[in-house]
Amino acid sequence: MRRQPRQARSQERVNQILDVAEEMFITQGYNATTTNAIASHAKVPIGSLYQFFPDKAAILQALAVRYTEELHQCLTNLDLSGDETGTLPLVTFVDRIIDTTAQFFTARPGYHAIFMEVQGTMPELDLIEDAADARLIQDLATSLKQYSLELDSEGYEVIAFVVVKAIGNFLWLSLSQEENFRQRLVAETKKLTLSYLQNYLPSATHSTVTESN
Repeated sequence: MRRQPRQARSQERVNQILDVAEEMFITQGYNATTTNAIASHAKVPIGSLYQFFPDKAAILQALAVRYTEELHQCLTNLDLSGDETGTLPLVTFVDRIIDTTAQFFTARPGYHAIFMEVQGTMPELDLIEDAADARLIQDLATSLKQYSLELDSEGYEVIAFVVVKAIGNFLWLSLSQEENFRQRLVAETKKLTLSYLQNYLPSATHSTVTESN
């Protein structure tokens, strides 16, 4: 962004621009949408838009940051710490992470619809995704320590890296499939993730993972 909003009114205007841009990118496509059209539909002067966003690409990057922040918040709010009886069963741990991620993608169809159009054309978006994944990897590595896998810190990070990248890529690919097939892919992603983690925790319950809602 060209300028960070410092007042509530300015933040509201930025949110309005992003909301309108998101809808137009979904319905008309990123390439066909102009900053003039975004400003018109958002009911803000084009000069006000340019105060915050120098161009359309900056709006898209701000949307990417918003999406990744929302996903991170959803996962951060998950209870993955277990309770007074012990650690959270591994199958429940996997279910909660994957269900939350899958539900986030379903609730925000613009994430997939918009970024599939521009995939591979804007390196800045890759940097945003990489930074978001890095945060998720660190968070997951911390959560995995509850299972006492007797690994060093790098070992937990390696496992978390594999899990975050596998879940993210499989669920992302599932979004382009028919609903029934997508749900089956979500379930298979759970099985794959659980099986991988059980290699490091053979005493964990081998309960069957549940179907995603």
